[in-house]
Amino acid sequence: MAEGGDVDIAALAKEYSDLRPVVEQIESYQGLKRDIDEAEAMLADPEMKALAEEELPVLRAQLPRAEERLQLSLLPKDAADGRPALIEIRPGTGGDEAALFAGDLLRMYQRYAEARGWKFEILEESVSELGGIKEAVVRVAGQNVFARLKFESGVHRVQRVPETESGGRIHTSAATVAVLPEAEDVDIVINANDIRIDTMRSSGAGGQHVNTTDSAVRITHIPSGLVVTSSEKSQHRNREIAMQVLKTRLFDMERQKVHDERSASRAAQVGSGDRSERIRTYNFPQGRMTDHRIGLTLYKLDAVMAGDLDEIIDALIADHQATLLAEMNG
Repeated sequence: MAEGGDVDIAALAKEYSDLRPVVEQIESYQGLKRDIDEAEAMLADPEMKALAEEELPVLRAQLPRAEERLQLSLLPKDAADGRPALIEIRPGTGGDEAALFAGDLLRMYQRYAEARGWKFEILEESVSELGGIKEAVVRVAGQNVFARLKFESGVHRVQRVPETESGGRIHTSAATVAVLPEAEDVDIVINANDIRIDTMRSSGAGGQHVNTTDSAVRITHIPSGLVVTSSEKSQHRNREIAMQVLKTRLFDMERQKVHDERSASRAAQVGSGDRSERIRTYNFPQGRMTDHRIGLTLYKLDAVMAGDLDEIIDALIADHQATLLAEMNG
């Protein structure tokens, strides 16, 4: 209930939307069971027996899949699945090549977002001298964004011959990706006494272009030690962006804490959010992408880097659902 006893229409609409697929699966399953019962009853009728014997195997064959769909609809939902997401991309081991690969990952997610009709907004981007990414923070908004992107968190490893390599040797480098559900105002309340806000001058690529105004904003959250910066042209916008990123990181810390307390087998769960885990290898000489969590290998690396991620993401979601089903039935 909202203030003054008013009904929260938005909350009711969301609850209805969440429950409708469950109700539909229950009705479908019950309807199939009724059809089977009626067909079995028809076996006693000499005139209908032949028809019943023809129908029953077809109906019974549908039952296991109907039961599975019903179980899937009853699986616990992540309340954050429908939220926008922040993607943070940083180079790992590998120097300049890692920064270039981080830039490739940024473009891969941008193309995937465009293909799904999502809004892709770069909040913070620090570019290396060779055109790679030293750090990027992106906001992605649309339908079921976090539900589909949350399994991207972790270490992404690349194997290829760098453009800077004259001898043709294959190098291995890495970049880290963190996908966080965007915090809402009700999730995190930040005490003004807990933060320190500093303004500073923004600089462009390699520090060559320096703005004359102190527009960049850095917010330090004193209790957690988190530091967030934003260096767009507008100081007012930078404050908004930095505060939103800070709230989202604090919200993610809370989610991780709850998850750790609930899960005794965190390492076994896909999408646990362990960002130190090497999750995927992109092998350019062989045109191969391997997701190590589920043993999936695809020989279409060009398409993957161009944003064709649905096959990988669908497989990760299916594996996660299978794990939850096993726990539910165990």
